[in-house]
Amino acid sequence: MSTGFGHSEGEGRHTVSIDDFVIARNPEEDSSLPYLVRLPLGPDGIVLKVREIWPRTAKLYCHPAAGWPSAPEIIERVPVRSCSRRGAAIDLVLERGRENRSQFVFAKARGRDVIFWQSARTSRQARPNVTIPTKRASGHVLEILVDSHEQRPWRFNQQQATIARTALTAGDYGVEVDGKLIASVERKSLPDLVSTMTGGKLRYVLAALADVPRSALVVEDRYSAIFKLVHVRPATIAEGLAEAQVRFPDVPIVFGETRPLAQEWTYRFLGAALEHHLSDTVAKELTDVLPLAVPLEPAPPSTASIRAWATQQGLPVAAKGRLRPEIVAAYNDAHHRAHTSTSGDDSTRQQVPAGPAPS
Repeated sequence: MSTGFGHSEGEGRHTVSIDDFVIARNPEEDSSLPYLVRLPLGPDGIVLKVREIWPRTAKLYCHPAAGWPSAPEIIERVPVRSCSRRGAAIDLVLERGRENRSQFVFAKARGRDVIFWQSARTSRQARPNVTIPTKRASGHVLEILVDSHEQRPWRFNQQQATIARTALTAGDYGVEVDGKLIASVERKSLPDLVSTMTGGKLRYVLAALADVPRSALVVEDRYSAIFKLVHVRPATIAEGLAEAQVRFPDVPIVFGETRPLAQEWTYRFLGAALEHHLSDTVAKELTDVLPLAVPLEPAPPSTASIRAWATQQGLPVAAKGRLRPEIVAAYNDAHHRAHTSTSGDDSTRQQVPAGPAPS
């Protein structure tokens, strides 16, 4: 696939190490996007140009930047709690009380790939990138693979789906992309579920499902029916289900109430899993070719941390206001000695300028 940002291949959820989210002034004076944001995605981070420093009133259009400036004018630097790409969106959570959750969404606008920055307050969700030729559950025919060992299989006569019998490596129903099983559902009646659990086979069924990117086990009955069982203790089954769900948290166990409802849930699940897989692949391709940022230098210590250190050392320091230069110098000297005692490298010393305390 060729996109406006380039070409690469890959799939799957991409979770990154925790780093800082940085906003800087865009050095391009004639740009209509006056700010740069650095996302801690990948080994170094990616850089985007934006119009505002936060999506407060509307989602913000983003454009790949040429790179991170060598001497950036930092406007804001915030520790990141998490930054993960899930499907066609990058979810960003910052370590602060307000304006801490947002998304960078890969979308399609007027036939070209774009990125929007949005928060819960501003998002009418950007339309996901759905221009890839695909068979989706919503409005299209979904090809569902049915395991050749499945007895009395669902026919999906009421859904927009076709079925094909084949041997599945996990589950009873699934969808494939390029010959790879990307989603699977195991079907169980309540008696079948009970016999599988008491016979010790349930953990192996769930372990096989856990090897599929998206999977689930659906039961053609209500959860309350467990407590009407006669030939086995209901508490034993309830406890076994709880233990199985804790052991395999990525494989949900769903009670569909009836056979038709369980079939409908499976159809929607497989369709959603296929759409997620395809949008995730597109987002991965776009992310891989976004400009990389240089590694961040360590953030200088805050005035509050220097004041706390001085207090621990018994140095006289005011509770508020500007720090005296000798306090900052003492802090720098102490931490420089601590660093050189372990690394022996005098070139890594970073001086901290005195400045007013944050209000």
